[in-house]
Amino acid sequence: MKKIVLIFLATIALLGCGKKSTDSYDKIKEQGKFIVGLDDTFAPMGFRDESGEIVGFDIDLAKEVASRMGVEAEFSPREWSSIVFELKSGNIDMVWNGMTITPERQEQIAFSEPYFANDQIIMTLADSPIQTAEDLKGKIIGVQLGSSSYTLVMKNPISESASEIKKYATNAEALMDLEAKRIDAVVMDVIVGEYYAAKKEAREGKDIFKSLDKALGKEDFGVGLRKEDKKLKKEIDKILDEMKKDGTFDTIHDKWFGGKEA
Repeated sequence: MKKIVLIFLATIALLGCGKKSTDSYDKIKEQGKFIVGLDDTFAPMGFRDESGEIVGFDIDLAKEVASRMGVEAEFSPREWSSIVFELKSGNIDMVWNGMTITPERQEQIAFSEPYFANDQIIMTLADSPIQTAEDLKGKIIGVQLGSSSYTLVMKNPISESASEIKKYATNAEALMDLEAKRIDAVVMDVIVGEYYAAKKEAREGKDIFKSLDKALGKEDFGVGLRKEDKKLKKEIDKILDEMKKDGTFDTIHDKWFGGKEA
């Protein structure tokens, strides 16, 4: 009997030794690519250009990190409201798309070190009488479902004073409704709001949107990863740090944001 137990324990030990690491880094190196989940309307971080190609600041960063890892970056658009589920389910290897590091998300996933600072702002029409957050009392506010903007709004007093918080799949859809005057304001990331406002102004020859002067909140972006992917996180952090030291990060940043500080 003792001999049988010893054989059983030895077999279990051997199986344990032969088991591959659950860290995605090894799988990525073996497959030669990592899959990035994103909202492909989140300009200028990750979006489709006029030819339909996915481009953006985060896209260029991810491609450079992939190149230095000796692999390729594949981009897979997903619904933002379910992006954390897609990551935890293993359908994507990471979320690299202006993802805000929040306590709620940190309970579910891991993040790279912060690589970009961002503000949450209130966007309205250029001719709107709305000047402050207090002016949103009784108004309809649009926000992207599943975003840090949505979390911020629901924790802010404006959610109680507004007549309605209208949820959208993308910021682009919210801004379309704002322009059509179906809503009164949109809470969103400043980088996205300013990008869309500038593009709209260039096309129309005049200001269509404006952002209120006071930021509703400040935050940091990070690459979203599974908690068990410690080796992958360490590698991404290391490469991003190298890119900042050798100037590559600044080159990519200036391409998309000019001289604005990250």
